[in-house]
Amino acid sequence: MLSKPATMLLGLIYEKPLNAYEIIKLLNYMNVKWWFNIADSTVYSTLKTLEKKEYIIGTAEKVGNMPDRTVYNLSEKGKDEFISTLKASILQFNYDTNIFSIAAFFLNTFTPEEQQKLLQERLTVLQKYRTGIEKQVNPLWENEVSATHSANVKRMIDLVDAEITGTNRLLESCNKNA
Repeated sequence: MLSKPATMLLGLIYEKPLNAYEIIKLLNYMNVKWWFNIADSTVYSTLKTLEKKEYIIGTAEKVGNMPDRTVYNLSEKGKDEFISTLKASILQFNYDTNIFSIAAFFLNTFTPEEQQKLLQERLTVLQKYRTGIEKQVNPLWENEVSATHSANVKRMIDLVDAEITGTNRLLESCNKNA
């Protein structure tokens, strides 16, 4: 599975070929920094790593009197890895919600039918996760653990509930697009 920065960059390049400067400008324009902190230096180092792994192919372009710039395209290997990572990110629950946020950002990679199927599967995963956490909460258990521990487990349920709500919202938007 790709790293979060690699997934974000491959997603942007999947949509259209870009150079590093364009990627940075696009991330700033989309206000990504408010939910996923990715430094300019991370963009450059991640692009180099992706190129070494042959997930992207850089082509030098000359524009006017400017120095050459490298424009990146996704390779088939990169496309396969990107789609595989998106699916895995959608079908798991992680308290680091950026993983799913990045995957959700690129849901349009899939057909509306695939989007609906993946999001329905995510809801099943989330519900199982919630049920598992709920099994822990009972009066006997609450008497044996600290109030802080009990509150933290209930907070975990709240986080799963928020993911369920958000996933349902995405599913509704997919249904409108179908």
